[in-house]
Amino acid sequence: MDAVKELAYALDTFYFLISGVLVMWMAAGFAMLEAGMVRAKNTAEILIKNISLFAIACIMYMLVGYSIMYGGSDSLYIPNFGFLFGPDHTKDAVLAGGEGAPYYSVMSDFFFQVVFVATAMSIVSGAVAERMKLWAFLAFAVVMTGFIYPVQGYWKWGGGFLQELGFQDFAGSGVVHMCGAAAALAAVLVLGARNGKYNIDGSINAIPGANMPLATLGTFILWMGWFGFNGGSELKISDVGEANSVATVFVNTNMAAAGGVIAAMVTSRLMFGKTDLTMALNGALAGLVAITAEPLAPTPLLATIVGAVGGLIVVFSIIGLDKLKLDDPVGAISVHGVVGMWGLIAVTFSNADATIVAQLTGLVTIFLWTFLVSLVVWIILKAVIGIRVTDEEEYNGVDLSECGLEAYPEFTSAKK
Repeated sequence: MDAVKELAYALDTFYFLISGVLVMWMAAGFAMLEAGMVRAKNTAEILIKNISLFAIACIMYMLVGYSIMYGGSDSLYIPNFGFLFGPDHTKDAVLAGGEGAPYYSVMSDFFFQVVFVATAMSIVSGAVAERMKLWAFLAFAVVMTGFIYPVQGYWKWGGGFLQELGFQDFAGSGVVHMCGAAAALAAVLVLGARNGKYNIDGSINAIPGANMPLATLGTFILWMGWFGFNGGSELKISDVGEANSVATVFVNTNMAAAGGVIAAMVTSRLMFGKTDLTMALNGALAGLVAITAEPLAPTPLLATIVGAVGGLIVVFSIIGLDKLKLDDPVGAISVHGVVGMWGLIAVTFSNADATIVAQLTGLVTIFLWTFLVSLVVWIILKAVIGIRVTDEEEYNGVDLSECGLEAYPEFTSAKK
């Protein structure tokens, strides 16, 4: 019996770690998607944002974030503010069995959780692309990953008041995706639009990305990584019931993405007379975000419909935000924020434990907390160090001003 318990512990720990690796691979997806959706002169800078934010997220979550989110507290509203986290489980604790016995390593849990933090921060980088100072962005990443994200994460996944209320968010349509989008929205409001994006008469100038193959590759990488994002959130795979649940989560995640692609493609064709690739890519991501709040309870058909509605919503949201002069080069606020809200509401269609009151309470709480605190941080950063590059630096590209190099030098300079 002890050997069986040890094997189950090892298997669940290994599954957790491999799921974390898949989610970490999503960092590459965000990097490629954003690099493809910005202009060539801003590519190197967006890439360094993505790799540096991941490193900052790992360090800050190790130092304070994990202990805030999962350190426990006597209050359902105010988490404990500690540092680092405790040792791993002993063999005796694992073999003791019974309810509450650990079934995966603390270190595997930290690894799985830290890549979620980085995902939330990655959402911000695309929305502020092409005009934000690199080090202002990195300064915000410290606060976001070490404090803003963990506090609202405690309210749900750490056992806080949203968990007690019955708020359902399986893998983070709200806790991760809407949280990142709310921070991005605050940034865009303080930062302003790219020069030349909007005209005085209210018309909008399209600013195409430089590399659509790269953006498409990034989307496929994200689609693949999402199986770890949602599948790993089942937390266990070592018995028949859990293994079947993991398989269901994988299938529903995939079907929602497929539904999102088709819906966005059809919608763009009907609206523009053309099948817009960028809308199809965002449709896939919208489907994935939509199903993330509840990928276990729906049937595959319902999961497809949930994803398809997300793909429909994202097209109208991207157009609507543009009309409001909210400049988001990659559509991150629409994909992760607006569709994240839809995903939280859609939980009520299949999860009998979910109520619309609890879902809306969680939605409003996470959004307001993240948006308001982020807004304050962005305003402080703007006053202290400035958050926007100069008009000349923006015109020449932030690759040169922020990184001192070009991602595609052979295409951007002529040698005589």
